Amino acid sequence: MRLTIAVPVAHVENANHYAMALGYSEADGLTYGAANWEDAAGNLYAVASVLTGAGFVENATSALPRPAWDTESVIDLAKATQAQALVVLWAGVGTPPLASPDQITAIAGMEGRDAVEAMGLSHVVPDELI
Repeated sequence: MRLTIAVPVAHVENANHYAMALGYSEADGLTYGAANWEDAAGNLYAVASVLTGAGFVENATSALPRPAWDTESVIDLAKATQAQALVVLWAGVGTPPLASPDQITAIAGMEGRDAVEAMGLSHVVPDELI
């Protein structure tokens, strides 16, 4: 299943700790990079769209144990848990939620570009490309 996630710029650091807690290595801490998407009010977001396996949503919504790979305590589980608490997940029932600076918006089962559009986001074009 495809999962597309929009993280408000203020929550990127915590969301990257959350990604590591759910992921396979410290590299998952780079999941949310540049905040190059914006909503109609000009709020900025980092976006990732990934294919997930069976059980991912259940794992993502359960208590976050430290993964076996994190032997040096790279993950700040408090930050990961803070990000987890902000997630609003849409899984195909009703109208998809718009991105908001006070939540991490996740849309399941929709192609990435379609999900980003449903969240009300548009791509920010860097000045040097204009």
